Amino acid sequence: MHRVRSARRPLVGATLIALILGLVALSGIPAFAGGSSQRPVFRLPQSYYLALGDSMAYGFQPTKKPGAPPAVFDTGYVDVFAARLRKLSPKIRVVNYGCPGESTVTFSRGGCPGFADGFKLHDPFSGPQLRAAESFLRAHRGQVSPITVTLWGGDLPLPLSRNAKQAPKAIASFGSRFSSVLEQLRAAAPTAEIIVTGAWNLEADRLVRAEPLYRSLDVVIRRAAAASRARVANMFVALNGTGGVEAQKARLCRLTFYCSKQDPHPTDAGYRAMADAFAAASGYPRKP
Repeated sequence: MHRVRSARRPLVGATLIALILGLVALSGIPAFAGGSSQRPVFRLPQSYYLALGDSMAYGFQPTKKPGAPPAVFDTGYVDVFAARLRKLSPKIRVVNYGCPGESTVTFSRGGCPGFADGFKLHDPFSGPQLRAAESFLRAHRGQVSPITVTLWGGDLPLPLSRNAKQAPKAIASFGSRFSSVLEQLRAAAPTAEIIVTGAWNLEADRLVRAEPLYRSLDVVIRRAAAASRARVANMFVALNGTGGVEAQKARLCRLTFYCSKQDPHPTDAGYRAMADAFAAASGYPRKP
């Protein structure tokens, strides 16, 4: 994720949501098909868990140095979720292609931004992350489930409330690219359970103003997921919670580094909360 500052006054409220959804409609992202839509794919954990995406999938935290060995970044949601999957499938192996700074553009075209900052990948690959994922899925046909995908932070002018004039177009463009990514993953893994990371309001200091923007982003993510029969991990519940503004702020300050370091990446507790959301979205049985 990236932090972009702006002094522009944000647009808020129903007008903003209508504008964003109008752009989404023009972008060609499929809407929900109501009762006729197909249900998300359900499949219990298989031999491999494939984690895809950006710094969240990587497990990044600002308290750890970029040049540190990948094994140092071992408290992310992928690690926590994998530990839970092993209770259902003890021999499941994790393949984590997460690249810090990845966007839907670099995910599809290549050029992992994390390399420029000295990051080494958990599971190295060459070329675009999407092509690496497709290659892995072809080589292990029917053996991969679940697949998790976290992408949006690298695509958008964050924080959104400080860049509200640019946000609607950026969200719509992201949605079109994200929909294409999921379509290609679904084509490569027609029977795998795919779970994507939903949006949340990461701006602990501007929760009310920022809310419509991140809610609209979440709608875009959910529409793209539904079109590819993927599931969505509810991060508004996981990271914002369900209380009032003060309760949400306190929760974000505890679960992310936004208040202490102006960085939206989760703390260990935050990554555990994200893993909870993935577990809930998966539909898998919970084992003690």
